Amino acid sequence: MSQSESVRKTETIPQWKQDEVDELVEFISSYQSVGIVGVQGIPSRQLQAMRRDLHGSAAIRMSRNTLVTRALEQADDGLEQLTEFVAGQIALVGTNDNPFGLFKQLEASKTPAPINAGEIAPNEIVIPEGDTGVDPGPFVGELQQIGADARIQEGSIQVLSDSVVLDEGQEVDQQLASVLSELGIEPKEVGLDLKRVYSEGVLFSPDELAIDVDEYYADIQAAAGAARNLSVNAVYPTAQTAGSLIAKATGEAKSVALAGAVESPDVLGDLVGKADGQVRALVSQIDDPEALPEELRDLEADAEDAEAEAADESADEDEQADEDDTEEAEADADDGDDDDALGTLF
Repeated sequence: MSQSESVRKTETIPQWKQDEVDELVEFISSYQSVGIVGVQGIPSRQLQAMRRDLHGSAAIRMSRNTLVTRALEQADDGLEQLTEFVAGQIALVGTNDNPFGLFKQLEASKTPAPINAGEIAPNEIVIPEGDTGVDPGPFVGELQQIGADARIQEGSIQVLSDSVVLDEGQEVDQQLASVLSELGIEPKEVGLDLKRVYSEGVLFSPDELAIDVDEYYADIQAAAGAARNLSVNAVYPTAQTAGSLIAKATGEAKSVALAGAVESPDVLGDLVGKADGQVRALVSQIDDPEALPEELRDLEADAEDAEAEAADESADEDEQADEDDTEEAEADADDGDDDDALGTLF
């Protein structure tokens, strides 16, 4: 197309359309994440309620598809990839939240709704087992005609087992729509259906955004823990593991110093304590105090005093236990005498 032809084509666009495109471009440029949502089958009142619910976190902008396409192309920066999904009844959605948060919010805003004749089943439609609450009558025949395992029992129409009456992707006919309406079954969800969202140079599909956040968070925690353990075991220092590596090295160095009796200021106290314990253990094994150096005899005396105190405490506990047993025996004897006295009366 020549430049003159391009100018003539531009001049033929009504001013209101150009203004609308400019506003759409401004809308697109004002958000970090921009997506296309389907609004097919959403009543106007419910759509307004959804807009209110999203206020503060996301915004919805509707316009003609041709103008939306032109605005996406003018915005450029990769957003033209969204033009492929501008079809049917759609709207632009803009947010400064991440795409995963946007998808989660849109899914949470969906509500159950009845399905009409001529619509395509979004999933398998099942009439659940149980009492329908409908009095016996022609309705049992309607249930059976659509494939439900229905019978009249105990004064009402009951479905004897979960009955699949339509597979996903099949068209709903008038008879099925009427039966579902009578039972109050709402097999579809009404809400903003996210088709694609573009954020920070990446085009996301709904399948990529449908993740379990809690499970994903747990996986990240597990991966971080495994990476930390690998770093420590491989002695690979990082900002996160430097402290652990230093503490581990300090502990290992201290163990080596104690085992090798290295006279380092950091382990002198531990070495003295270890030597003291070894001397006390050796002294306790010598029966003849005269064989000990004079400075070690006090240790022997201390050990004997400690053993004597322990023996006295044990004896006191045994004596107290004997006294308790004696008192219990006397009490039992008194009870026996009382029983004999009562026995003579009766």
